[in-house]
Amino acid sequence: MKQEILGLQFDKVTMDEALTIGEAFLDGDHAAVVVTPNAEIGYDASKDPEFCAMLNQADLMLPDGAGVVLAAKLRKTPLKGKVAGIDFARNMLSVFARRGTRLYLLGSKPGVAEQAAEKMKELAPGLVICGTADGYFKDEAPVIEKINEAGAEALFVCLGAPKQEKFMFDHRDELKSVRLMAGLGGSLDGFAGNVKRAPDWMIKTNLEWFYRLCKEPKRIGRMMRLPKYVLKAVLAKN
Repeated sequence: MKQEILGLQFDKVTMDEALTIGEAFLDGDHAAVVVTPNAEIGYDASKDPEFCAMLNQADLMLPDGAGVVLAAKLRKTPLKGKVAGIDFARNMLSVFARRGTRLYLLGSKPGVAEQAAEKMKELAPGLVICGTADGYFKDEAPVIEKINEAGAEALFVCLGAPKQEKFMFDHRDELKSVRLMAGLGGSLDGFAGNVKRAPDWMIKTNLEWFYRLCKEPKRIGRMMRLPKYVLKAVLAKN
């Protein structure tokens, strides 16, 4: 079931339901796309019809962030809860390990994907990571070739929005064995330990955004899109 918020069609799912859908994608016949818009991305999409339309092509759209959940609640069209992209990815690692799914990591600065890969293997013993590449490339063709040569079946694309979404939709038909790919922003830095997540109590009380702001005050400009998004969603007629 979908829930529309400012033009974006979010899936009304719990984490467990999202994981069940994600595993089902692995048995599919095409590269399914998972997108994880938060309030910042939602606000940008509300002002960019082309970006909004692209996101709505996703096979699964997860509400990544308290702002999206709050906006839905205030509109009296509630979602089932926040399903953060990094948590979805973390939980899918065990699924990949159990099934022997070959995972490829793409994005972040040189060396970060390799660091994240080692941490992921600790989280999910038996996990097969078939390749890594940083996000600093101009020509996408060699990247696609390497992913195909590695026999990747799952792909985490961490290039930041909207670059990661454009990459996935532009190349989904060229990825020969990939059955699940997810756009996950800065998640590789999170897995690598370069960016520390908020304490559990702050995550559970939807204060992770405040933790990030305290750690990185320069994010205030980006963070201001959160209240703008919520207000715009509440005032929207549709």
